[in-house]
Amino acid sequence: MKKLFTICILPIIILVLVFLVYSSIMKPVRFDKEADARKAVAVERLKDIRTIQGVYKSANGHYAPVMDSLVDFYNNGNINIVMQIGSLDDSAAVAHTEAVKKANRGITPDKLYQLYLAGDKNLVIQIPLPMAVKDTLFNGRPNFNINDLRYIPFSDGDTVIMSTVVKQVSGVDVPLFEAKMPFWSLLKGMDHQLIVNLVAEKEDTDRYAGWMVGSVDNPNNNAGNWE
Repeated sequence: MKKLFTICILPIIILVLVFLVYSSIMKPVRFDKEADARKAVAVERLKDIRTIQGVYKSANGHYAPVMDSLVDFYNNGNINIVMQIGSLDDSAAVAHTEAVKKANRGITPDKLYQLYLAGDKNLVIQIPLPMAVKDTLFNGRPNFNINDLRYIPFSDGDTVIMSTVVKQVSGVDVPLFEAKMPFWSLLKGMDHQLIVNLVAEKEDTDRYAGWMVGSVDNPNNNAGNWE
């Protein structure tokens, strides 16, 4: 019986123990790998939100308070693209342009452009051209879908937590925004205890337990907390 245990049963027990130890070691490794993959998707989406919020603010003077406003702005809004004619570094051309403007009070950039087309090539002109937002942003991303921005990836439909405020900074009103994806949503379906550990680690060091861009508490130039 002892010989049977040594030859047959003991090796099986050893193999089981080795497998359990290996699984225990590999569990956090697999968790970190999957968490990093999800982070990459989340960060790209947060960067997209930051990009379109920046364009929205340039057009409207403030950030979009809700995601529906961003989606509508992308689908239906316009922004001005400046067409530059001549160089601002050409002092002679700049001086000539100013002289033409003084001689023709109230002349518009379009009228200056007509003079340029008529032969006055010594003009410096900046002409705003309205363009559809959706024809300007994310053109290099054939799979981009504006409606995806509202959702936290891998979360089965949880939505991005977005806030906007206007705060006084050094006596000046400053629009601020933030967009957040908590780990509980982004890592949904992964090992519960490891998520608990990760959230606790962030909270113990007074950091947000998730990925976020911007801040409504402190101006940070719309930086992401991964940067």
